[in-house]
Amino acid sequence: MATNAEFAAVIGYLERERGVDRETILQAIEGSVEQAARKNTKVSADFTVRIDRKTLEIQAWDIYPVSDSERGPGILTVEQARRFDPEAKDGDTVKVPFPAARLGRIAAQTAKQTIMQKIRDAARSNVYNAYKDRVGDIVTGTVKLMARKDVYVELGKTEAVLPAKERLPGEDYNTGDVVRAYVLRVQNDSSGPAITLSRACPEFVKALFRLEVAEVADGVVEVVGVARDPGRRSKVAVRSLDPSVEPVGACVGIRGSRVKNIVRELNNEKLDIVRYSDDPELYVREALKPAEPTTLEVDEENHAVHATVPADKLSLAIGRAGQNVRLASKLTGWKISIDTDAPVAIGALDDVQTFENKRDEMIHRLAEQLEVTRAVAERLVDAGFHSPEGILEAEQAYFQVATGLDEETVADIYGHAQAIVDAKEE
Repeated sequence: MATNAEFAAVIGYLERERGVDRETILQAIEGSVEQAARKNTKVSADFTVRIDRKTLEIQAWDIYPVSDSERGPGILTVEQARRFDPEAKDGDTVKVPFPAARLGRIAAQTAKQTIMQKIRDAARSNVYNAYKDRVGDIVTGTVKLMARKDVYVELGKTEAVLPAKERLPGEDYNTGDVVRAYVLRVQNDSSGPAITLSRACPEFVKALFRLEVAEVADGVVEVVGVARDPGRRSKVAVRSLDPSVEPVGACVGIRGSRVKNIVRELNNEKLDIVRYSDDPELYVREALKPAEPTTLEVDEENHAVHATVPADKLSLAIGRAGQNVRLASKLTGWKISIDTDAPVAIGALDDVQTFENKRDEMIHRLAEQLEVTRAVAERLVDAGFHSPEGILEAEQAYFQVATGLDEETVADIYGHAQAIVDAKEE
């Protein structure tokens, strides 16, 4: 058996490194030794093991009936019983000390395995209980290792994963880097608690506003919604619950101090902070900024809004790769189409097609050229890849992160894109 000093050292290690409290460890040892003894030695169901909480001395005993009239295994005579209890008499039960050495090697090994399993279970339970209520919080950790595209982050005594699809495009990490991220999920499964982090979800932006803007943290200003193109641009709708507080100004801060801190954390992702309104026309008008629509027509039946803008502002309203109108539509929940209010020349019809029509054409064309499904082509267009040439200009690693596609699909797309470009050159 281990000495008390060895027990104390092991228990201290488990407390520090595994985060398991002392009482849980001692109870696990007691239960495991009892279970091993019942399985591997001739003891009764009353066999008991106790560890002194101060000295860590292990004591074991069994309970035997006392009888002068009956004989058999596990029954003591009065004379035998009085060696353990001087006042024992016929019909009593006595507590008989059990030598720890009698447990044997097999019992000790079984006890060790059971103890470690219980301690692992307790450690997993501690981690899960510590983080299950922290979903929605921002945590800071240290990069422990990189596995493929995933980043494993050390959070104190536990570990979390920042998957590739939850990272911002272009972000690179090295072991030891400090990273801040949003706790997206905490799951408790057979392999242990899985803590998933995110820097790409819209909720991360909302959580940063809670940290940086006192009025948001206090509930005076509410972040109603966030529409995000991770790493590139986000639109954030805010409203004030206090008439004396201007919500956009509160979020921007003096000389932009508050929003600058958020933008810095998001690796210079652009932020459009807009004022929320219950009036769909006013809300869509705000959401389309920096474009200023000339007119807005609200179609309640189809939950759609049609906007017109000056001809020279059409590209601004639509945005690069349709980003501005797409994020405005996502933020407001209304389907938005945009036309120019300028006269249309026959040869310039393409310039005044609604964004939705242009997007559909690009999706259809890419699906045919690259031999992919419409869903995959839609991902490409929404990520800003509109042609085979445009795809080949991007590194495959960035392309995969931006589109969220698996490696095999990305490789097939690049193969088709290269073949198309080569054919054009020939």
